Amino acid sequence: MDHLTKLEEMLHRANDDIKNGSYDEATNKLEKIIDIDPNFGKAYNHLGYLYEVKFKEYEKGETLYKLCLEKSPMYPSVYYNYSILLSTLGKWKELQELLDIALNIPGIVKSTIYNEYAIMYEQQGELDKAIEFYKKCALSTLDKNTLTRAKDSLDRCKMKQELI
Repeated sequence: MDHLTKLEEMLHRANDDIKNGSYDEATNKLEKIIDIDPNFGKAYNHLGYLYEVKFKEYEKGETLYKLCLEKSPMYPSVYYNYSILLSTLGKWKELQELLDIALNIPGIVKSTIYNEYAIMYEQQGELDKAIEFYKKCALSTLDKNTLTRAKDSLDRCKMKQELI
């Protein structure tokens, strides 16, 4: 088994731990991957997810996402995870910069990125821009659930506009 295949297998086992709620075990596996190869960016993304979502240590999660971007800038998952964290923290400038880059990453799901733009604008009260991006999200997806969620979000923004 070559080096990269071994790391991917270890990452897969850490993912299984996360799915099973064994967060400490997953953390240990991910830290071991980083010890073996500090340039294996995917491990930083998964560790960042744990620190953000499971341990609520947002600053540590952000640091880990940045390391992933530095080591593996073409890894789509980090753009989804990091964008949610930046949105949670209200770091709009950084979020917009990240989303602008994400749109050019091969394999990225554009509807997801458009949805993140829309959420960002909605949270800032820029409802016209939010509506524009929810429409882009809806028009760029083939997934019925994503389409339904975008339509519901459009309706919500339109209701908010009526209050202004």
